[in-house]
Amino acid sequence: MGVMRNRMVDAAIIFPGQGAQYVGMGKELYGQFPASKVIFEKANNILGFDIAKLCFDGPKEELTRTDICQPAILTASIAALRALESALEAPLVPKAVLGLSLGEYTALVAAGSISFDDAVMLVRKRGQFMEEASKQNPGTMASVIGLSLEETRKACLETGAEIANLNSPGQIVISGTKANVEAASNSARQKGARKVIPLDVSGAFHSSLMEPAASKLAVEADKVAIKPPRIPVVTNVNAGFEESPDEIKSNLVIQVKSSVLWEDSIKFLSGRGIKRYIEVGPGKVLAGLLRRIDPALECLNVEASSDVLSVKDALLRE
Repeated sequence: MGVMRNRMVDAAIIFPGQGAQYVGMGKELYGQFPASKVIFEKANNILGFDIAKLCFDGPKEELTRTDICQPAILTASIAALRALESALEAPLVPKAVLGLSLGEYTALVAAGSISFDDAVMLVRKRGQFMEEASKQNPGTMASVIGLSLEETRKACLETGAEIANLNSPGQIVISGTKANVEAASNSARQKGARKVIPLDVSGAFHSSLMEPAASKLAVEADKVAIKPPRIPVVTNVNAGFEESPDEIKSNLVIQVKSSVLWEDSIKFLSGRGIKRYIEVGPGKVLAGLLRRIDPALECLNVEASSDVLSVKDALLRE
């Protein structure tokens, strides 16, 4: 067999974050694509427990735990990517890769910046550190719908809550102590928010309450080899390209305790003429956000075997 030629793709590949998990994810890919099976087996070996079984059969309570769902989503997403590449018989080279929060690690694996083995171990620890920080500094999150960034910011300033995610126009996630988030939610409603939805999370992620997790993550990230990415990576922290391994590392640490600039990241790419996106991994959360950011953007999904084949056909028609 000759050297596999890369397949250039006129699209960005996007990877989901925590919350996209569901029992059964990746099961079909595992059964049908040897390349996916390899990834799940690798994850099992690295983590020292059967994460594949948790992905495929649950129980849901276990799979939802931060320290399990983070490596689980990363594994299921890379398994889906490898299935697509094996169907195309070529490594994919998209115009850019990016991921929402945890998904940034998956994007760095896809870009060849971090090895899969290191990433799985690192996000397992990231999940553990986030759980520990949540116990140390209890908090929660809420999604503010239909209020401008300016007004949401005011609600946060008045109450001590913080902005965690700028997901799409009119969808902003706030984070902080329970009391602060409740006060900010009330303030946002008074300022005209269409609704405020408390999120089912175990802590105040992407806020300063995650500082203890960030400092532990910094120590672990230092042990990991990070290379310049082969594919441009857009980071959550600055909504722009980053290629310096030191900056990538520091962004991963900062990202745990600061805002995820998802809407800006997508606008950054669409401003560069990237109009097609492929969401790889469980769920269709990101496709929904894309539609709200810009209805003209096209989004394909790869999470099941049938998706692999339809996306393969779409890409081969280019």
